[in-house]
Amino acid sequence: QVQLVESGGGLVQAGGSLRLSCAASGNHFSANKMAWYRQAPGKQRELVASISMAGRTDIADSVRGRFTISRENAKNIMHLQMNSLKPEDTAVYYCKADVVDYSSSYYYEELWGQGTQVTVSS
Repeated sequence: QVQLVESGGGLVQAGGSLRLSCAASGNHFSANKMAWYRQAPGKQRELVASISMAGRTDIADSVRGRFTISRENAKNIMHLQMNSLKPEDTAVYYCKADVVDYSSSYYYEELWGQGTQVTVSS
């Protein structure tokens, strides 16, 4: 079974920085496209950034220039570097990936982590 686990969330003042990580674990798998989503209270979950296995990235307009997505394929880890944080960035941040689990021959079209809370105070 493949799992995604996020880490790095916390409380930070406006203008500060945080670095989120998403680690994929399992026996024998391949994480293809990976992405960060966020969901603020009372709002729909929204895409923040995505990255392909080849490293092609897409960044939401709301965070472009402040957030950077990256991944370490050899370690099956994805990062989200968040700079110049604003109170409106406060949300639970989730990672998502489409994963091929070779040990079970199962394809996870959308595998989600449990989320990590990011709170930005003004």
